[in-house]
Amino acid sequence: MSLLWKLFLAFGSATMLGYGGGPSIIPLYQDQVVNRNGWMDTSEFGSALAFGNALPGPIATKLAAYIGFKVAGWGGAIVALSAVVLPTALLMVVLSGILVKLEHVPVIKGMIKGVQPVIFTMMALLAYDFAKYAFQPGSSAIGLSFLPFMIACMFFIMVQYLHWNPVWGILGSLAIGALFLRG
Repeated sequence: MSLLWKLFLAFGSATMLGYGGGPSIIPLYQDQVVNRNGWMDTSEFGSALAFGNALPGPIATKLAAYIGFKVAGWGGAIVALSAVVLPTALLMVVLSGILVKLEHVPVIKGMIKGVQPVIFTMMALLAYDFAKYAFQPGSSAIGLSFLPFMIACMFFIMVQYLHWNPVWGILGSLAIGALFLRG
C-alpha cells in the first residue's frame, strides 16, 4: 500500500471516528501515528501537539499537515490535510439538514449525552499520557525542575480566573521555555 494512501486512511478514519471536534480526535491521531504506523514516537507526537497548540487554527488540520509533511513531504501534507477536511465537510453538508430536523428527538438527545463521557475520558487519557512529557524539567544551570508545573499553574489561573486571553500565556510560556528550558 502506498504511503500516501496509508496517510489518507489513517487521518481519514481517525477524523471520521473523532466525535466532538479537534480535541477528541487527538488520541485517535496519536494511535494511528504512534501505535499503528510508527511514523513518530510518543515524545515526537507530544512535541508536535504542543507546537500545534501554540499556533492559531484547528489542531486537527495542523497536526495532519505537519505529520503528513514529516512522513511524505508536501504530497503527504496535502493528502493528510485532505483526509481531515474533505470527508467531514461532505458528511457535515449531508447530515446537517437531518440533524436539525431530529435534534429534539429523545433518542438523538440521549446519544449525544451518552457519548460526552467518552469524549471526556479520551481527553483525560491524552492529558495523562502527555503530562510526562509536558512536565519534564529543562537542562537549565539553575535547576528549575518545578518550572513546567509552575507554567501550567500560572496559565490555568490566568485563563480560568483572571479571564486573560490564552495567547498571552502561550507567548509567555514560549519566552520562559526559550530562556530556561532549553534541554
